[in-house]
Amino acid sequence: MGISNVISLLSGIALFLFGMSLMGDGLKKVAGNRLEVILYRLTSNPIKGVLLGTAVTAVIQSSSATSVMVVGFVNSGMMKVRQAIGIILGAILGTSITGWIICLSDLGGGGGWVSLFSTATLTGIISVIGIMLRMFSKSPAKHHVGDILMGFAVLMFGMSAMSGAVSPLRTNETFLNIMTTFSNPLLGILFGALFTGVLQSASAAVGILQALASTGAISFSVALPIIMGIAIGAAVPVLFSAIGANVNGKRTAYVYLVIDVVGVLLGASVFYLINAVSPFSFMNKTMSSVSIAFVNTVFRLLMVLVLMPCIRLIEKLIVLLVPDKQEQKVKKEGMQLEERFLSHPALAIEQSRITINKMAMKSEENFNDAVALLGVYSPEGFKRVANMEGEVDGYEDLLGSYLVKLTVNELSDRQNKEVSKFLHTISDFERISDHALNISETAKEIHDKGVVFSDVAAHELQVLQAAVVEIVRITVKAFIENDLELAKRVEPLEELIDDLCDEMKLHHIDRLQRGICTLIQGFIFNDMLTNYERVADHCSNIAVAMIELELDAFDTHEYLNSIKQMKETAFSQHYDQYRKIYSI
Repeated sequence: MGISNVISLLSGIALFLFGMSLMGDGLKKVAGNRLEVILYRLTSNPIKGVLLGTAVTAVIQSSSATSVMVVGFVNSGMMKVRQAIGIILGAILGTSITGWIICLSDLGGGGGWVSLFSTATLTGIISVIGIMLRMFSKSPAKHHVGDILMGFAVLMFGMSAMSGAVSPLRTNETFLNIMTTFSNPLLGILFGALFTGVLQSASAAVGILQALASTGAISFSVALPIIMGIAIGAAVPVLFSAIGANVNGKRTAYVYLVIDVVGVLLGASVFYLINAVSPFSFMNKTMSSVSIAFVNTVFRLLMVLVLMPCIRLIEKLIVLLVPDKQEQKVKKEGMQLEERFLSHPALAIEQSRITINKMAMKSEENFNDAVALLGVYSPEGFKRVANMEGEVDGYEDLLGSYLVKLTVNELSDRQNKEVSKFLHTISDFERISDHALNISETAKEIHDKGVVFSDVAAHELQVLQAAVVEIVRITVKAFIENDLELAKRVEPLEELIDDLCDEMKLHHIDRLQRGICTLIQGFIFNDMLTNYERVADHCSNIAVAMIELELDAFDTHEYLNSIKQMKETAFSQHYDQYRKIYSI
């Protein structure tokens, strides 16, 4: 094997790895985004976890990528370790699909119509279609399909280059002797693990093994231990993902390694023990690309079937291996956004949605707590509102920086809408909490100065307060449930609250002139009106952002003007309903 063959082999490996990466990235962008969220949401039992892990890995062509996502799920608190084990088992099985795709390189030529199914013909057709989609299509989705096809074509060219480069090894005694040594199970497993650890891809390692099989030097006795080692070596990139993770994140990363090591130990022990007692006749059988893919799939399938009932035991073993020594403290619930998900926009958006929903609920809770202080004041309640306001501020800072990082990625139209909605609304939720703190400070002033409002003023404040509590409630509910019909009820109520505030200001001026209210009462009264009115304004901003972004536009003034002009529509009906409920 000369220097030209070595260069051809290296270039073939480079093309193969690049093609696999390009195809995998394209698959992730076309289908992976939807599957990633499904993976998170539908893992309530181990069987679902295994099936979904298998499906997602088959689509994105990487068990490591699936497992790294799962580490992120657990690290951020979105999933438990036990759920993750089932998904990782499925990922270990799903990665064997790539070997069957690579088997297409074994398709031969022939005369007539059979030649249409040869590797060269299929690769040529696919590459032409792929480059046409890449060059002439304006649709991002078609661009990604083009990437998939081009990646597949490059992968096939790489396989052909590797097979051609290693063909002289058929008669090379040194190479044949080296391959023979790997029939020793320990050496074969060690070589497979090291080789895969360097490549950081089990699919790539199996593909290269399939290319070497074209020399005829790979027997079953050589292939099996290397395939077992490949399974172990695939854990390396997952282990790297544990860097910086909390205890449960680290445990999840080690799950991949533990499953593969236990599976290899059990499989090797049983297989070679039986072989020692009654030698198998197929040990010296020469392997092909197809037979290697078959052995790889069967080995992984048996490993998953054997270990799937042992998920609880695996979890206990992981806990023993990675004890919680309280060396790392997890951030407060909902306050951790997983950086690992930034390369998976669907997951990052889903995690942001969960977090901003918690922020919204905390803003509502803080507002209600502040309003309660106006009735019964306590220093503890005041401190609770102040602390919660700081926590909501933390949500805004965390979400704002995370969403800005996310916008760097290529996002679909729907994802852009979601990110825009979040960026438009987080400041409004934060401001609602700010006004809650202002109201609590007003409650403290009323308590400290012993201020008592007249019966009429107190009644008016109670009506306005009830209306503002209601607008906050329906705004938060509409946002969390993405209920646009409920969001459309916000603006009529906000309009009513503005009208109530105007009426109450006129009534208050009249009371001041008649000497019923004092200036101190007046200042506090106006402060409360201002805060209530501002809270309603922020609720309106949130509802408008939801509605306008859903309509592919964001023109607040145009929307508000249009709904106020159409008095015969639902706006007037909702306004009249609220007017009857909140009347002074």
